Amino acid sequence: MVLVQKKSEHSSSSSSSIDGRIIAVKDNICTTDLPTTCASEMLRDYVSPYEATVVQNLKRAGAIIMGKTNMDEFGMGSHSIYSAFGAVVGPSPPEDPQPRSAGGSSGGSAVAVAMGMCDAALGTDTGGSVRLPASYCGVVGFKPSYGMLSRLGVVAYANSLDTVGILGKDHDPRDPTSLSPETRKRLRENLSKSSYNKASLRIGIPTEYNVTELTPAVREAWETTAQTLLSLGHRITPISLPHTPHSLSSYYVLAPAEASSNLAKYDGVRYGHRSAADRSSPDNILFAPTRHDGFGAEVRRRILMGAYALSSEAKENYFIQAQRVRALVQSDFDAAFVQPNWLKMRHKDKRAPPRDGGQGRVDVILAPCALSAAPLLSDVRAQRSPLDAYVNDVLTVPASLAGVPAVSVPVWVEGGRNPEGRPIGMQVMTQFGDEGVLWEAAKILEGLGTMKACEGR
Repeated sequence: MVLVQKKSEHSSSSSSSIDGRIIAVKDNICTTDLPTTCASEMLRDYVSPYEATVVQNLKRAGAIIMGKTNMDEFGMGSHSIYSAFGAVVGPSPPEDPQPRSAGGSSGGSAVAVAMGMCDAALGTDTGGSVRLPASYCGVVGFKPSYGMLSRLGVVAYANSLDTVGILGKDHDPRDPTSLSPETRKRLRENLSKSSYNKASLRIGIPTEYNVTELTPAVREAWETTAQTLLSLGHRITPISLPHTPHSLSSYYVLAPAEASSNLAKYDGVRYGHRSAADRSSPDNILFAPTRHDGFGAEVRRRILMGAYALSSEAKENYFIQAQRVRALVQSDFDAAFVQPNWLKMRHKDKRAPPRDGGQGRVDVILAPCALSAAPLLSDVRAQRSPLDAYVNDVLTVPASLAGVPAVSVPVWVEGGRNPEGRPIGMQVMTQFGDEGVLWEAAKILEGLGTMKACEGR
């Protein structure tokens, strides 16, 4: 990690809430004074000619960019072990010195925050890449509604899923996925007409998230959190998100498909790593050796998966079907929340239905963020198949497919089935654009303190 000690010359003269704060930046977010490598040999020495909008905004607000953080190569991974610079090691207490997973792909950012190296860090979340590391490292990880924050200057993995893990209010006209000022205004106006009771939130518990792979410690933390919230006067309601079981399959068709297209430009001709074998190949192969040497095994695997999903023989059966599943997942969330999805409402419809006047039943959804506490790195490396790692995203992918905001908040449960006392990430999700309620729920979770484990069922 390269440190930048001086304050940016672009900082605003007026003080802001982050003036002088130390911020770390994930290494797939472009900076002009530090390399942007995406943890890949393909871009090992690459320095961007322009800065990402999110970095520019931080500097204007007076933040100090301390350096870039390690990650899974091009954001593809769940444990931050697929990096040309070596694996990220998660934080561990002195009594538990064994190296643990930091989660991925924003593991370096999560560790930097957890270890007190910075006040905050930027990450990117495509299918859970901010929330999963936050859960493993015991910090807060926030994914805003899709399009709320500009991703101009973020090296793309899957354009329709990528989000930067901080909240933003300003539109960037150079980023086609950033919500327009008119849409943001409509969201603010309609959401301001809605009401909810902070003392008695309607909290949904999705039955489909109670998968068999949940470890006893995580299931106990989920139950204890729900019971504690109930005792504080909040309403707990079982809900169904019926297409959740198909979310993971849909994600691992759509994300690699978009990645295969986005990474096609890394051929060693226009920019990036160039293999010497390209110049001396007797078969006159132009860039195959470059792409083999420049990309790690996991990135190559996902490029191949995506290329096949987009091929003429497979597109209808895989890519198109995955898009249909994505639409069904979005509909599940819309049906669950009391708040309507204003992004889908007609522009001419000025009437705001009452918050409890729709078919939905809950203000927020509460579920675990990960299947377990941070696993040992040795166990992660011993996994026999990449599918063992892909399943880690099963609880975070649905919110990404739906584009709804989500935040992972660490909870601590005393006694019970987590004798090591490791933090467990609880995930709160709300309707698209409803970050106000999301943060109220997150504050409530943070205020629970250490809870006593409820008796197992």
